[in-house]
Amino acid sequence: MVAAILGTLIHQSSSSSADSFDDRLRGARGAPIVTAEGVAAESDGVMPDGVTVFDERHPGVVNLDPDLLHALRRAATDAAQDGLEIYVNSGWRSPEYQSRLLREAVGAYGSAEEAARWVATADTSAHVSGDAVDIGTSDAAAWLSQHGAQYGLCPIYDNEPWHFELRPDAIVQGCPVTYTDPTQDPRMQQ
Repeated sequence: MVAAILGTLIHQSSSSSADSFDDRLRGARGAPIVTAEGVAAESDGVMPDGVTVFDERHPGVVNLDPDLLHALRRAATDAAQDGLEIYVNSGWRSPEYQSRLLREAVGAYGSAEEAARWVATADTSAHVSGDAVDIGTSDAAAWLSQHGAQYGLCPIYDNEPWHFELRPDAIVQGCPVTYTDPTQDPRMQQ
């Protein structure tokens, strides 16, 4: 019985390892994000299921930094040779959407301090500036963690293995050491 419980917990942990915070807010993947202010829209950066880095229709992709998007597309082309498709669970976000996510995280986690481990303010979020992307499926995130440095794509936070940012120096030097979570990142100390 203990083995069955442990197996269930491990399965739940591994199957949700690539879910971003906005995925958890949705509950079932693909359902709209509903906040106290209403439904967040695609024009704010909400991503429907199945959006790849090659999609030209969604603001969450097309509003990414051009160098980040170029690196992602190169990586996705190579990942496809290994049978993987890289999906964008979250990319660029409007300041309003980011603020909604933060308010929801405070409610979900019970304090601003705990929420800060998962969601940045609109002023500090790399998503708002178009400098971060949350990758979907855990297999694709794992592939990018292993191969991303050759494209300058690096994981940033230990608690968010799906979150990648462009670090061009990584192509030569490798990715920098990750932070435990966003609260350890000096950029979030503003």
